[in-house]
Amino acid sequence: MRQIITLKDDWFFAKNKQEQIPQILPENWERVSLPHTWNCLDGQDGGSDYYRGACWYVRELQISELPSDTCIYIEFLAAASLCKVYVNGTQVTEHEGGYSSFRVDITAFLHKGLNLLSVMTDNQHYDHIYPQVADFTFYGGLYRDVRVLTVPKTHFCLDYYGSEGITACSEIKNGNQVQLSLHAYVSNAKETDQVLFSIYDQEGSLIAQTAQPAAADTYTEFFLSDVHLWQGVQSPYLYSIKAELYRHNEVLDQVTVRHGFREFHVDPEKGFYLNGILTPLRGVSRHQDFLGLGNALTLAHHEMDARLIKEVGANTIRLAHYQHSQDFYNLCDEMGFIVWAEIPFISRMSDTPDAHQNCILQMKELIYQNYNHSSICFWGISNEITIGANTPQLLANLKDLNALAKTLDSSRLTTMAQLSSLPMEDEQNCITDILSYNHYFGWYTGVLEDNEKWLDTFHQSYPQRALGISEYGCEGIISYHSDTPKAGDYSEEYQALYHEHMAKIIEERPWLWATHIWNMFDFGCDARKEGGVAGRNNKGLVTIDRQIKKDSFYLYKAYWNPEPMVHICSKRYGKRTDSAIDIKVYSNAPEISLYVNGAFFKKEQGQRVFLFRNIPLKEGFTTITAKSAFCCDTAVFEKVSEPFSAYQFVEDASETGVTNWFEHVDLNKERELTFREGYYSIHDTAREILENKEASDILVNALSSLIGYNLKKSMLAVMGDNRLCDTASALPAEEAQTEKAMAYINEKLQEIPK
Repeated sequence: MRQIITLKDDWFFAKNKQEQIPQILPENWERVSLPHTWNCLDGQDGGSDYYRGACWYVRELQISELPSDTCIYIEFLAAASLCKVYVNGTQVTEHEGGYSSFRVDITAFLHKGLNLLSVMTDNQHYDHIYPQVADFTFYGGLYRDVRVLTVPKTHFCLDYYGSEGITACSEIKNGNQVQLSLHAYVSNAKETDQVLFSIYDQEGSLIAQTAQPAAADTYTEFFLSDVHLWQGVQSPYLYSIKAELYRHNEVLDQVTVRHGFREFHVDPEKGFYLNGILTPLRGVSRHQDFLGLGNALTLAHHEMDARLIKEVGANTIRLAHYQHSQDFYNLCDEMGFIVWAEIPFISRMSDTPDAHQNCILQMKELIYQNYNHSSICFWGISNEITIGANTPQLLANLKDLNALAKTLDSSRLTTMAQLSSLPMEDEQNCITDILSYNHYFGWYTGVLEDNEKWLDTFHQSYPQRALGISEYGCEGIISYHSDTPKAGDYSEEYQALYHEHMAKIIEERPWLWATHIWNMFDFGCDARKEGGVAGRNNKGLVTIDRQIKKDSFYLYKAYWNPEPMVHICSKRYGKRTDSAIDIKVYSNAPEISLYVNGAFFKKEQGQRVFLFRNIPLKEGFTTITAKSAFCCDTAVFEKVSEPFSAYQFVEDASETGVTNWFEHVDLNKERELTFREGYYSIHDTAREILENKEASDILVNALSSLIGYNLKKSMLAVMGDNRLCDTASALPAEEAQTEKAMAYINEKLQEIPK
């Protein structure tokens, strides 16, 4: 029978280059346990300087015996991002891509007694490995489990893209009658070997069983009546499917997967349907990192995240921007979240031919490894990929990826997340089954009302294209507060105001097939320095340590979670100078009563957002309580004589671009594009330009003016190795205007020696 041992402890780690493959246990190295990343601290502290390079892990394997009828595999649930594995000094495999699982049979390289397992992982930039550039930290390391699998020579296949060796697919025929199709893939089967399929309900009762020969095409179908459907968060009912490989009277190997019977489709005019029931998908996006841990999370961390997402009331999660842990996909199955799963084809396409093959590999691994997760309904093929450039080759590659996904799994829908500036009429929008856009109107550019204007224009222009919002959000830092919040002040109040607007317009547009907040949690991006916070994207509804729920979290809880709740906003804005203040309350109750120092003040009726004006503050402290029929919340405010200066973020003007840089420039003037050697130009990368103060001023001012938003230099650092000229297609200005602007930018850069 299959045996699984997790190699958690007794690893030795070195963060430096090794001249040769370790031949003995390096006991002078740092001792670590898995999961582990070397970027848990420097990947979240800002400066765009976290360590990216090759590191080594070494561990002994004790092998007591090596029976001739046994195979021993080593399995890596993820290793970021280039990984080479050695056993007793001999390389046994190499894997490219930092988010998927891979295995290798190491039986032939082992001997009885102590063996040495050496693993090199490398998260430096490679032109042929995705992601190339993105707005998050590319943590390195063995940040998920490493396991040893011991199986008989005849076993369920372990060699096919990290898959499970069994697939389950179902089709609802009539009401709660289903056809279940099962496929098993067996390595080294003998003619008499059999696979026994057993179906169990969620209570553990056996409901169906059959056997098929293992040496042939091991396929079977069940027709089941009176099944309990998997109805998302309302009823995430899962059956268990056990496949047992047996020879005569002995079970050789066993695999169990879970399955939820469900069907779904998207109507461009009405939205998402699950089992024939209209189910508006309203939820969040999630990154897989945590404060002080990077992406080296345990099951307990994944469970914490899932519980918080359930508490906010979301019914869908976009698991961005790469393959996530099997632990989290399992939790989504159990809790009923509808999942968008995607590959890290993000921000920029590499022109290196091998890069597309890496994209294809990661798509195959994503689908084969996660085929049996009933929560997954959508395969994502890219995210904001036109930031780098929009080229004919990119279009061809996207079509190739979409066709691949449909070939590997025709039961699910394909989708992609488009950059906000991509024109509505672009051919990319016709590739996938459905699509979504990332929009930040009211934060990076424009005003809040631009969101509904854009959405309505698209829906009216292309009514047969199912449209969603794959990202929307704004930074909210709980230190900052304002009575007059505005975009760019980073205040908790503006983040709440932004989401109040977005939640309302989304509810008014049920035809949006799915909407995903960016982001559920603050996450690490070492290149960023936003609102005085280095190394972090602060758009989360919850802080990166999962300790503090921002006011915007409670807004969505009022919208999405039917459990009675009342929340007083701006509790962290405790010191006030005014004699009377306004109090905002979020609740899913129809009526809220407000009490000031225990005395009834006023009752308001409404929906989700209740505003009480002119609440008097006495000298010292005033206690305010908001009550519904079922629950209440209390906050304390202190009247002070002087404003508390720490509530206001003061921007460093030298780090921020201006939006009128072209104001006195004649862009219609003919300019020859020159590229003098030894001087900066638009052919340089953002990373190179940002190294020079004068050149970086040109970059931030020019791009701020082109998009109409005061960019920060730290934000441009996420462009990394993107050439400035390649970003032109991603800008919102018209092509001709952008070309003229680029010519002027190049002229100014050519005046600056390197």
